[in-house]
Amino acid sequence: MNRKLSIACLQYSSAKSEKHTLETIKDLIDKALDVETELITLPECATSLQKNSFLTKKLAKTEDENFSLQILKEIAKLNSIFILIGSLPIKVNDRLVNRSFLVGPKGNVLYKYDKIHLYDVNLPNGDVYKESDTYKSGNKAIIAEIKNKIKIGLTICYDLRFPHLYQDLAVNGAEIIVVPSAFSNLTGPVHWHTLLKARAIETGTFIIAPAQTGCHECGRTSYGHSLIVSPWGDILKDAKEEIGIIHANINLDEVMKARKAIPALNSKKDYLTNF
Repeated sequence: MNRKLSIACLQYSSAKSEKHTLETIKDLIDKALDVETELITLPECATSLQKNSFLTKKLAKTEDENFSLQILKEIAKLNSIFILIGSLPIKVNDRLVNRSFLVGPKGNVLYKYDKIHLYDVNLPNGDVYKESDTYKSGNKAIIAEIKNKIKIGLTICYDLRFPHLYQDLAVNGAEIIVVPSAFSNLTGPVHWHTLLKARAIETGTFIIAPAQTGCHECGRTSYGHSLIVSPWGDILKDAKEEIGIIHANINLDEVMKARKAIPALNSKKDYLTNF
């Protein structure tokens, strides 16, 4: 069985208008197709970023009404590829969820994942983010399965800081974990590479992290540095801060090799405490 996968991360800066962002995405998808990519991954907030939660809520649509989702499904079908839509704001029963979609080569949604850990933080520079004002958190971990039974754990951005989720995905079969993100330009320089490498090493999985970059129309700045990290913790590709794509042909046999060398997932011990 062929245990290889050609995978790409798209890196760009989402605009306020999803139609404008989709034009950028289409150009980058063409570049990914030129190198025969099988799975194309997009960052969190894949097609738009708004200034505040009021605008995000006002513009959000249901899955059936979401323009970006329909366009990306058509692109996947036209090119017979898998597309991971990092996330879209989706209206569900008068609430919003930050939802990731894995679309298959026939243009159908194969899997969906609602972000579990919401970004509620008070940063040292005074910036305050309260994602729970906009979204309802998910409560279900998801492992997708694509060609040749390759298993992919789905996470989004702030989930990265909760290693138990990644370990649970790996223990239950994930060989790749995707981390679509719009990472803060304050925490990115000190935390992004370290956390992604740690999650790869701890779980023995490939970590695929497509990210937003640069200054957005809404006034926010994203760190960039989309990464592809090996199960051994090697950074295979880094998009730096540029708009563009990174691409790698990964061999899933590397997962088995890393886990055989360091079988940490099979070595969990119970222990006593004094607290």
